[in-house]
Amino acid sequence: MQSIESFLALLESVTPIVRSIKHAGGIAYLVGGSVRDLILNQPLKDFDIEVHHLTQEQLEAALAKHGSVMLIGKKFGVFKIAGMEADWSLPRKDSIGRKPTVAIDPSMTIQEACRRRDLTMNAMAINLNDVVDNHVLLSQLKNSATAEPAAAVAIIDPYGGLQDMAAKRLRAVDETLFIQDPLRFFRVMQFIGRFGMEPDAALNHLCATMDLHDQATNAPLAQERIHEEMKKLLLKSPSPSYGFRWLVAINRLNEIFPEIHALIGVNQPPQHHPEGDVFEHTMQAIDAAARIKTFQSNDEKLMVVMSALCHDLGKPATTDEQGRAIGHETVGIPITKTLLHRMTNDHALIKAVTKMVRYHLLPFIFLDQKSSLKAYKRLALKLAPEVTMRHIGLLSLADNQACNPKGHAPLEVAYDKLEQFMQKTEQATVTHGPEAPVLLGRHLLDTVPPGPELGKLLKEAYLIQIDEGITDWEELKRRVLTTRTS
Repeated sequence: MQSIESFLALLESVTPIVRSIKHAGGIAYLVGGSVRDLILNQPLKDFDIEVHHLTQEQLEAALAKHGSVMLIGKKFGVFKIAGMEADWSLPRKDSIGRKPTVAIDPSMTIQEACRRRDLTMNAMAINLNDVVDNHVLLSQLKNSATAEPAAAVAIIDPYGGLQDMAAKRLRAVDETLFIQDPLRFFRVMQFIGRFGMEPDAALNHLCATMDLHDQATNAPLAQERIHEEMKKLLLKSPSPSYGFRWLVAINRLNEIFPEIHALIGVNQPPQHHPEGDVFEHTMQAIDAAARIKTFQSNDEKLMVVMSALCHDLGKPATTDEQGRAIGHETVGIPITKTLLHRMTNDHALIKAVTKMVRYHLLPFIFLDQKSSLKAYKRLALKLAPEVTMRHIGLLSLADNQACNPKGHAPLEVAYDKLEQFMQKTEQATVTHGPEAPVLLGRHLLDTVPPGPELGKLLKEAYLIQIDEGITDWEELKRRVLTTRTS
C-alpha cells in the first residue's frame, strides 16, 4: 500500500508536466531507485524522471509552464521545479573519473540509458507518457486495496532486473562501466545491507578486484561520497552488518576498515559474550542499534548506530589471556577518531560518538552497582551537549542485545534494564540533558568580576549542587565564597 499511495501521489503531481513534455515530442521515464522501490512496495522518494527526445532548452521550456525551474546541474542536464521533489534529467554519457566529461544525448534509447546504470535492479524504467493517460490503470490502482503497481504497470526491464530482484540477486549491468566508478563498490555494500540481497559470483569478483581510486586522477574516493553511502547503510538497513560481513567475504575489510578488521579473532569471556569474538559482537550490536524503533531523527540514529560500530574498537589493544579488556572504552577513543575522520568531516558527530564510546559501559554498571542519583547527574554533565542519557542508554541496550550464540541476529533482551536506567535518569531529572545550574554568574557579580575565577566558582557550585542536591542559589553562593576566602 505504501508503494501504491506514493506512486499515485507522484502521478498526480507530474501528470500535467508529463503531458507538456509529451506535447513537445518528448518521453518521460521514471527511472532508477524509484522503480526499484515501487517493485519492493516501499514508499517512493527522490523521484528521478529522465526525459528523452528533447534538448535541454526544450525540456526547460516544458517545465517552465508549471513553475519556477532551477538548473541544479548544468553540465549534467538536471532540473527541478520549485516545490516539487522530482529531478528531471536528460540522458547522458559520462567519461570516467570523479569529474567526468558529460555528453547529453537526447536521442539515446531507454535501453542504452539503462545500460549505463550500476545494477540490474536499478536499470529499469516506466514510460510515464503511457501511464498518465491510462485511465483504466489509474482507476485500478485507486480502487484496489491489493493492487501492486509493479504488476499492473509495464516495467521496461532490458537487463533482467525483475528476475534478479525475485532471486534476491545483485548483478552488474555492464561490468566495464561498473568499475569506472569506484563509488559503486560502496553502493553494493549498502544495498546488501538494505535489501538483504547477495551479489552474484561475477559482481563479487569485480568488487574483490576493482581499484577504488578515481580512474582519471588516481585519487582516492572523496570522503563525503563514501560517507553518504555509509549513512544509507547505517540508516536504511535493518541489518547493516551484512555489508561488513560481505567485505570479509571478498577479503577487503582490512584494506577499507582496518580498525574493524582488527576485531576479528579477539576473544571475549564466554560467560559474558557467548556470541563469539569482538567482530561478531560488534556486528550484532550495529544490527540491534539499527532496529531500535524510538529514534527521533536520522541524526540521532546515525550517532547511536555509528557508536555501536565503534564501541569496542579498543578491545584488540587491551584484551588479556582471559579475554578481559580492561580500559578498552578509553583506549578506543583515538582509534574511533581515526576511523571516523576517514569517513566524515562532521566534527559534531565525531565528538558525540567518541563520548558514547568512552562512557558506553556506565548505564548498566550504574544499575548493577545501585549508583546514587548524583552519579547519573555527573554522567549527564560529561555527555552534554552532544549526547543525552537516552542516547547512551540506547547504545547500552544494543550492546547487551549483541549476545546471540546461535546465529547472527541480536537477541530481544535487556529492555527491562533500559527501562530501569531511564527511570533513574528521570528521577535525577537528566534524561534529556544535565540538571540546570541554580547559581548563575549574575548572582556573583556583586562580589566576583567576570573572568576565570567566576567560571571556576560557578563550576564548583554546580558540582556541590548535583552532589548534595542543593537548590537554593544563596546557599550555593555562601558555600563557594566561603571556600574562596578560606
